Amino acid sequence: MMRGLYTIGIWFFGLGIRIAAFFNGKARQWVRGRKGVFAELERAFPGKPHPVWVHCASLGEYEQAKPLIEMIKQEQPETKILATFFSPSGYEQAIKKPLADYNCYLPLDLPRNARTFIDMVQPQTAVFVKYEFWFNYMHRLHQKAIPFYYISAIFRENQHFFKPYGRWFAKQLRQATHFFVQTEKSKELLESIGIKQVTVCGDTRFDRVKAIAAQVQPFDFMETFRQDKKVIVAGSTWGPDEQLLAQLLQDFPEYKLVVAPHEITRTPEVKQTFAAYKTALYSSKEESDLADAQVFVIDTIGILNRLYQYSNVSYIGGAFKTGLHNILEAAVYGKPIFFGPHYDHFNEAIQLVALKGAFSVNSVDEMKETMTKFENNPEYYTQTCDICQQFVAQNAGAAEMIYKTINLKPET
Repeated sequence: MMRGLYTIGIWFFGLGIRIAAFFNGKARQWVRGRKGVFAELERAFPGKPHPVWVHCASLGEYEQAKPLIEMIKQEQPETKILATFFSPSGYEQAIKKPLADYNCYLPLDLPRNARTFIDMVQPQTAVFVKYEFWFNYMHRLHQKAIPFYYISAIFRENQHFFKPYGRWFAKQLRQATHFFVQTEKSKELLESIGIKQVTVCGDTRFDRVKAIAAQVQPFDFMETFRQDKKVIVAGSTWGPDEQLLAQLLQDFPEYKLVVAPHEITRTPEVKQTFAAYKTALYSSKEESDLADAQVFVIDTIGILNRLYQYSNVSYIGGAFKTGLHNILEAAVYGKPIFFGPHYDHFNEAIQLVALKGAFSVNSVDEMKETMTKFENNPEYYTQTCDICQQFVAQNAGAAEMIYKTINLKPET
């Protein structure tokens, strides 16, 4: 009965997205991307080895999957990998620079789709990243005795799995072969509902940012921009973040600011916020006097994780309103990190604040106070940098642990 109710809910969810597609571009991408998926899969895998199927919700989860995919490719290059995505943001990035052998959208989690997909692809192993609980797919994998794993998973007490009304959902989780979770608390929660196949190994994003930093290349335009000044790199910002930073620069004129808004369509708004400062845009940097600019607005995507190499101090947006964005891309370069007050659901932020490598601020005055300490006490600044760098180094290694455990079958 519960599976039927769940399936009805998924059907209506899909109907809602199809209706929204008439008005919303992302919903339209979601619908169009799933047309013809089965025909494409049939062409992609005829007579080939059973692939490892890796499923990601979106871009963030794809970044978590990359270290494992890269390790499989390195250690077992003959093994084929199928990467599927729920949302357009992950899929669109994946096809720009393909890492898996095949990328596609995951058909809606209806019983018929799950049967067709798994019977057609016949994966040797399935890997779900973080939160992707699609119960009809899980059920079919279990029926076919195909091992499936969760990686970089994190659980909280308020999830329905741990409520009295969530027994059916908890039962579905027990079908998983193994959970690789980020925290001890997640392990305890799973054990409380009878799930013992759990390993705490952290977040594969640590491996990802470490690999990116090891291969990072310089930007000539950043050398031109920064001159002999110190630099604040502010990533994935929103209005409240930018307003705070605009006030901050008044008291720290020796700093230059790189600001990369989370949505580049907000560029006119960002320019207006920093109207009191000489500002340059990435899109017109060749026509700008970058050396003389104090604020550099990055109105493009795909380069932020490399820009953090130039930071003396990093600021990560989203924690005033929408939710904190990725702090590890900045932490790997070993510089202090600031963000707003709402970070309770982000384990790496909680840990780094406790270690005093990152600082949550409610106002510009709080950020000014810590920045002043850095200026007046270079040793304190250096200690903070070391904390961030060691934090990433000590938490890397999850991808290797997962790879060794899932025991993939070599091609025969």
